[in-house]
Amino acid sequence: MSLGVLNNIAAMSAENALNNTSNSLNTVLQQLSTGSRINSGADDAAGLSLINGLQANSTALAQSQTNATEGVGLLQVADGALSQVTSLLNRAVTLATEASNGTLNGTQDAAANQEYQSILSEISNIGSTTTYNQNAVFGSNTGIYTGDSSTTGASIDQLSIGGLSSSDLGQTNGQMSYSSGQSVFVDLSTATVNAQSTDAVTAGSSLTVTYDVGSTSGPVTATATIATGGTTGYANTVEGMIQAINGSGLGLTASFSTAGAAGDAAPTNNSSDTGIMITGDVQITAPTATGQTEVAQGTTALADTSAGTAAVAAGTTGTATISYTAGNGQDLSTTNLSTSTAAKSALTAINTAISDVAAQDGYVGAQINTLNSVSSVLSTQQQNVTSAQNAVQATNYATATSDMSKYEILSQTGISALAQANSVQQEVTKLLQ
Repeated sequence: MSLGVLNNIAAMSAENALNNTSNSLNTVLQQLSTGSRINSGADDAAGLSLINGLQANSTALAQSQTNATEGVGLLQVADGALSQVTSLLNRAVTLATEASNGTLNGTQDAAANQEYQSILSEISNIGSTTTYNQNAVFGSNTGIYTGDSSTTGASIDQLSIGGLSSSDLGQTNGQMSYSSGQSVFVDLSTATVNAQSTDAVTAGSSLTVTYDVGSTSGPVTATATIATGGTTGYANTVEGMIQAINGSGLGLTASFSTAGAAGDAAPTNNSSDTGIMITGDVQITAPTATGQTEVAQGTTALADTSAGTAAVAAGTTGTATISYTAGNGQDLSTTNLSTSTAAKSALTAINTAISDVAAQDGYVGAQINTLNSVSSVLSTQQQNVTSAQNAVQATNYATATSDMSKYEILSQTGISALAQANSVQQEVTKLLQ
């Protein structure tokens, strides 16, 4: 190679190598300082996508455990109230047994009946004033959502706690049902604009809901209209319609979602389209079995005024739902202990009520055990998901520290090589002396 000063190729080569070493050293130092092997898409694009997905799963699973715990809290409040009701009914048994004895006079019967009526009033009071997070416990239908942020990994335990009053004590012949999670999706997006939950909808927008009310001779249906605006108390917004659906008492659960999450993506919709996902035991055709519900457009089309017109379509997948339909409770409101005969009749009814309350408390206890089991499964699942995330993301300190030593040595030798390459051209001046 000829000796010249126009370009110092050796120095350029040494400089490029030194820059590469410096970049590698900076990457290793970042890995060591953050504890994460992947700190940007440049480190590992596929790995970053994987750990972001696993992190979302882990976060959802952690919150789902909290959701299940809150559901247990709700059920424990109901369980405590029912225990108190049982105690009151046991006292009522004592009074009715006493009043059934023909040795009591009219004044004594009246005194026993007065206490008995106070017990019935207190039972009704417990039913109306027992709350959890300022919401009524008895007569409520609360969905406990758990999942890993995916559609297939989601489920709703629909806690149906029947009413409690002197005319409706306990539950008998209740039925559990398990839905594979059919859902419908109300698409509120256009080809270019996705809806927001705060967007306005056409005033008085409505959905028509046809649901099965049950019959020994076969399905019997009834129809309800869920609407926004006017006297409904719900705003003419997407969120207002969601609140109206959830507050309808029809066992439907609505949420702002995407077509992809609702299982209603291509070819019907784009997976990123936003709108309202309605879950429960729903279908697009008329109900043919107990518990099934049809959701369709109302008299006023639900339309997002900033996006597009809704189109209700049947989902192919959705959230699995566990629901409970309660039977009738015992009515004690018409019973009294004013006479020996009335007391004997009341005693029979009270015994039945105690059995019915026990059945309702049994359902509550079963759901407590169910949610505790769900929480345990979620905890194990979160641990495994976090372990998988850690395996992909965490810095291997043995490898990283070895790389750091290597790049520090290469950095030092690179600087020396660059200095040597720059000094070689100084030899040219000797030829000019």
